[in-house]
Amino acid sequence: MSSFHENPDGILDRRIPVRRVSDAPVIPYGSVAGYGPIFNAGAVFHDGQYHVFARGVRDHYHRNPGSGARFLDYVSDILIFTSRDGMNFEFQQVLARASSEGVNCYEDARVHLVESNGVPQWVMTYTNLPEPKPGTYWRIGVDILNYANGRFSLDGVQNRVVGPEGEPDKDGIVFNLRDGRVALIHRIYPNMQIAIFDSVEDLLNPPVGYWERHMAEIDKYVIIEPAPDSLGVGAGAPPIVTDDGLLLIYHERGGDTHYTTKVALLDYDTGQIVSRLELPIMRPQLDWERHGDVDNVVFVQGAVPRPDGTIYLTYGAADRCTGAAVLDTETVLAALRKAA
Repeated sequence: MSSFHENPDGILDRRIPVRRVSDAPVIPYGSVAGYGPIFNAGAVFHDGQYHVFARGVRDHYHRNPGSGARFLDYVSDILIFTSRDGMNFEFQQVLARASSEGVNCYEDARVHLVESNGVPQWVMTYTNLPEPKPGTYWRIGVDILNYANGRFSLDGVQNRVVGPEGEPDKDGIVFNLRDGRVALIHRIYPNMQIAIFDSVEDLLNPPVGYWERHMAEIDKYVIIEPAPDSLGVGAGAPPIVTDDGLLLIYHERGGDTHYTTKVALLDYDTGQIVSRLELPIMRPQLDWERHGDVDNVVFVQGAVPRPDGTIYLTYGAADRCTGAAVLDTETVLAALRKAA
């Protein structure tokens, strides 16, 4: 099924066909014992298979009948699923488990192979959600992953966070610029900003005053703002290197509260925006994308370039399950060239 067909949610960019690999979720709700929703999944292809890093919510959560948070007892871990073909997934392991002694709640993992001082490292970013109490904010968590014998594992250092102190910050993705520097795209509401470091180590332990200076000139680092009628934007998957620049797939929350998928082209040398498409390439369309714990959400977090010239996408649907889709690389780049 292609998301450019007419649907009741509005107009899509019809130049950019996005084909769902299945009319059903590739990782459905409740597919792992002890968990209900399994969604918002990052993805990599390594060692001959897809590895999907999904947010799994423990199944004891329930709706809040009063004011405040939408759900109570809502705790999520990072679960890994694997697949050879990108359609048939098997649960492999719980990679990161929330606890009161470490990370209170893991949300929305993205994983990317990042070179730092000439050494490649698997870097996982996620939203580190603290214990709900006054004066606490979500932060961007960062883990370094090891890989051996077909499995990823944490490096053993818990509860790393990056970004400015005292600011709610999320939707972090880490990647390299052309010269090897390490960039972080993050989201101080409602815009997306970029911060640049010499290495992953510099990101984790920045120079004294780095984030204070960044926040003092925050407008200088904004790369994407939401459309005038939208509520906010945030990074999706780590960007893909192309001959035209860095292809960034991101989400936008519209004034109708629907989460849609959009694309932009970033300069490979600076990370600054070159062009973007005004219209989304993907909107909630199928029933399980339109109805769930949070209705009308498609939330791309994984983007894997494939030898056939397509990009394999993994996305969360209605905060309940994980879908997958395929995007043609040259088609979207051609549209972005026209928009430049």
